[in-house]
Amino acid sequence: MLYRKISKDIEAHLRSGSDKIMVVEGARQIGKSFIIREVGNRLFKNFVEVNFVRDDESEGLFRNIHKLEEFYLTLSMLAGGKLGDKSDTLVFLDEIQYYPQYLTMLKFLREEGKFTYIASGSLLGIALRNTVSIPVGSIIRKQMYQLDFEEWLMAEGWGREALEHVHHCFRKQISLTEELHEKMLGEFRKYLLVGGLPDVVNTYLETHNIVRVREIQESIRDLYKEDAAKYEKESSKKLLIRRIYDMIVSQMENKKKRIVAKDIRDKKGDRFEWYAEEFEYLASAGIALDVHAISNPKYPLSESVQKNLLKLYLNDVGMLTGRLYEYNIAPVMKQERSVNLGSVYESVVAQELKAHGHNLYYYDNAKKGEVDFLVNNGNEMTVLPIEVKSGKDYTSHRALDKLLQEKEYNIPSAIVLDNEREVYTKNGITYMPIYYIMCIERAEIPQTGSIF
Repeated sequence: MLYRKISKDIEAHLRSGSDKIMVVEGARQIGKSFIIREVGNRLFKNFVEVNFVRDDESEGLFRNIHKLEEFYLTLSMLAGGKLGDKSDTLVFLDEIQYYPQYLTMLKFLREEGKFTYIASGSLLGIALRNTVSIPVGSIIRKQMYQLDFEEWLMAEGWGREALEHVHHCFRKQISLTEELHEKMLGEFRKYLLVGGLPDVVNTYLETHNIVRVREIQESIRDLYKEDAAKYEKESSKKLLIRRIYDMIVSQMENKKKRIVAKDIRDKKGDRFEWYAEEFEYLASAGIALDVHAISNPKYPLSESVQKNLLKLYLNDVGMLTGRLYEYNIAPVMKQERSVNLGSVYESVVAQELKAHGHNLYYYDNAKKGEVDFLVNNGNEMTVLPIEVKSGKDYTSHRALDKLLQEKEYNIPSAIVLDNEREVYTKNGITYMPIYYIMCIERAEIPQTGSIF
């Protein structure tokens, strides 16, 4: 069974005695239901699951329920023998966004307290936006992502002691040994090919067959597009979600890598804000990561967002390499010089930063250039720039140099992630191997002049 870090958070909440209902959010096929079942069955004598998507596709017993009495009656009809009380019964409401009335009902289920509840869903941002009565104060929203690189290493058999050693070296700015460095890079490259979607990871572990891996990835991609199509039919405005989703890979190969409004429908004059709803869907569904432009990088970054400049990355780096290279593993595993892995490296860094709790921004200035990522540095109330390099020119970064020289921004340090083993700091920039991205948690970003 794949280890997921979020299981500790779910278990801690369910053991805490809090009467608030945890709602686990995230894209389809990232393992939300699986991990909730695992924790729920382990902690509670009675575990009852109601999947609203399956209900809608079958008899629709829960579809038109709006009163607690009707809900309890229907629940008892299906699982009466497994319903005890709050102390021994966990009711899991899966894909809750499919029947939005249950988001409002969570408040009343909490108040009555007949059972313990947990819920999961995708598109909850949009579902809550369209909910008449948002259950503020009654829910705890917990975001979940696919396996990050550290969870990948665990799936590959790495033990806690080895992982703690890597974290220790990161904190102390110690380079790994040549042997361990090569081992980490090898694992990192495999992660670039496979990604972190649980079904894909399990397929890889069982078969080590890239064809089977790509087949699962394509089926998940089709599922994401089908979900988008369903959403379009329900909207008063015909959305272009699928078109934008398909554009992400080709946009990543462009120098700027950002979405250009006129390219969406191939029409000059189209404005970025016309597609705000489509971008919101892709981000809320968790199938794309949105990275917003900042031209005035001051803490906190959310106050300086440029609304009309946006980059989109696929939510999973394995999905990206599948589209770029199909069954050919050589560009990634052998680091062929003719292949630029810049977009792949940027994608995995975006994926890791997001999974570690960071909001995503990038620096964009017409005169000074672009820096790949900016994150808030709460330790020093400033901004941390992160540049990602996949080639030998990792010490060349004019935009980053200019950014650090700008006294107005008061940015004391930056990070460059590259393929080299050595960790060192020069002119306020710390160079470190790309796999150290697994260590940059929101609470553990570098202090000035050092790594933690």
